[in-house]
Amino acid sequence: MSDTNSSNAVYIRPVRQTDSPVLNRICLLTGNAGQSAEHLHTFGELIGLVYAEPYAHLPATFGFVMVDPTKGDEVVGYILGAYDTRTYEQHALDEWFPRVRAKYTYPPETNEGATEADKRYINILYNPSHAPQAAVDYSPAHLHIDILPEYQRQGWGRKLIARAVEHLRDERGLTNLWLGLDPKNEGAKRFYERLGFKELQGAPAGTMGLNFADF
Repeated sequence: MSDTNSSNAVYIRPVRQTDSPVLNRICLLTGNAGQSAEHLHTFGELIGLVYAEPYAHLPATFGFVMVDPTKGDEVVGYILGAYDTRTYEQHALDEWFPRVRAKYTYPPETNEGATEADKRYINILYNPSHAPQAAVDYSPAHLHIDILPEYQRQGWGRKLIARAVEHLRDERGLTNLWLGLDPKNEGAKRFYERLGFKELQGAPAGTMGLNFADF
């Protein structure tokens, strides 16, 4: 699918580094089980600094965004990930987190006005987590997907995942991918199960894998 679209229909294109600010915003607006997490944060950019923006900047990553021409080509959703998770984690550790955490102090509670959610993400900036080995053994590729609420339940999640599957299969030679979700988000779990995802044995709760043959 090309970067341009002759109609007014929403379309998908590859992510660009210049999308970074809107990726961050969408991450916040969907960061509470698909709904806005704005009320949970004083520093609203934190969640996107962890789960969205680095995928537009670091090596070993891929991404696609939904664009709405009726809103001035506004990005309204995305699928972001790494085709080599361990390489991505190392680049994030060396290049991304030291830069973006500079405006926040450690320990997290020393940041005036920080909410509990803010403190949790500031801690991640200083102590980045690593993907579970059971997940990486299943596939080196992982992803995140977020779509603004008004565009949800319209088939875009499936379309974004299809684009990611096509990329990872045809350009990276992979056969599987995985993702992590909040185990309490039963709606999201049912959605992924309908697409062929299965819980990964030996990985933390909420870790789900997809064999491309099942998609």
